[in-house]
Amino acid sequence: MTTDPKTPMEQVEQLYENLILHYGDGDRRELRAAAKLLLVALVKFREHGGCNWSSLLDEYIDALKNDPVKFERILESNRATSADELLA
Repeated sequence: MTTDPKTPMEQVEQLYENLILHYGDGDRRELRAAAKLLLVALVKFREHGGCNWSSLLDEYIDALKNDPVKFERILESNRATSADELLA
């Protein structure tokens, strides 16, 4: 029996679920798990994003705050299984 390999977005979502489980019944476990992922992501943005890393970060935050439909499209496009399906 062969299972489909998970996309990178699915792997991140699974990691988030695993972090929540790690915190058990702890207070604000979902927020704590999300914060861990965000901290790692911010460091990686800075390390690998070049001199304009904060501009891309600002674009994502702006979309999340002001255009949730666009942000949802970005998320969905990152669930793609092939490079041809990627939009963001």
